[in-house]
Amino acid sequence: MKVKRPTKAQRLSSTTINTLPQTILENILCLLPIQEAARTSIFSREWRYKWTTIPKLDFCSSTVPEIRTQENQTSHVERARKIMERRRKLFNAIPRVLLMHQGPIHEFSIDSIANCDCFELDPIIFHLSRNHAVKKLKLAFDYMYPHKLPLCAFSLHHLRDLDLSYVVIDHQPIFSGFGSLRSLSLYYVKISTKALLHLLSNCPSLKRFNLLGSICDKDCTIIELFDCLHVIEDLTIYGDTPELIAEGIGDDNETWFGILEKYSDVRLEHLQELEIHRFRNLEHEMELVTVILARSPKLKKVIIHSLVEKDEESDMLKIFLQASRASPVEIVVRSMID
Repeated sequence: MKVKRPTKAQRLSSTTINTLPQTILENILCLLPIQEAARTSIFSREWRYKWTTIPKLDFCSSTVPEIRTQENQTSHVERARKIMERRRKLFNAIPRVLLMHQGPIHEFSIDSIANCDCFELDPIIFHLSRNHAVKKLKLAFDYMYPHKLPLCAFSLHHLRDLDLSYVVIDHQPIFSGFGSLRSLSLYYVKISTKALLHLLSNCPSLKRFNLLGSICDKDCTIIELFDCLHVIEDLTIYGDTPELIAEGIGDDNETWFGILEKYSDVRLEHLQELEIHRFRNLEHEMELVTVILARSPKLKKVIIHSLVEKDEESDMLKIFLQASRASPVEIVVRSMID
């Protein structure tokens, strides 16, 4: 019996996006900012609520489309006002999106690159802490409008990845910690040394730590910092970080021995890569690298982005290569000076 071949329309219908498994559709929608994912509701009745089940919500103001008009029709001020209004609508929609959402939320991001202090953060984080096992949280705000981290954020015990930018943490260190946290990034976060050390010491699984910007006070030693990073594997430090105690760096063996003797209790058993940005060849910075080199048996690579001249870079690299090392580590110095 002759088999009837499917028509072109039938072949096309059998390969439409509607035939993809639900998990693949969710993965596709997760790649989109939330406003774009919500627009898929106009595809059909079947698609009307698909976006409400995705486990990743990304509210990013940078994805708000630019308004393209002829320059003689709309002034720059008017165009900026319209863009800002669109951003306000985006962030004001967060409570409504959370109310409509069905199923778990594993990743939640707010990336307010522009001036946008038009919403309350507390009820949003409270809702997430009470109703969802959030594993990845990113809160990035504008330097002119930093947000205070709500106390309920410390109830997100399922967190594995926490990324904070221009956030204020001024609570007393009373929380029990993030037992599952693997990665922590703090960019220009206003926090005291006491609170920072308490936070780190209550993250026993932390393997990746990025620190950028000054903390409120600088009474912090290398031993105190590394005592909190028990299983750290990837450490990135940017300029303007706490000036960890230093007594001066020289190029004689007696000086090196004194430094290593002072930090004999420091052991970074799991550290594999160290990266330092905005390195200025200051005494406390040199001491920090020296101690890490000597106390990290699994260290494979050190990358230093320096703000010093070429001749000074050579001398700096020479000192590091002559320093005691616990492993055959590769040391790379990259200039940040144009």
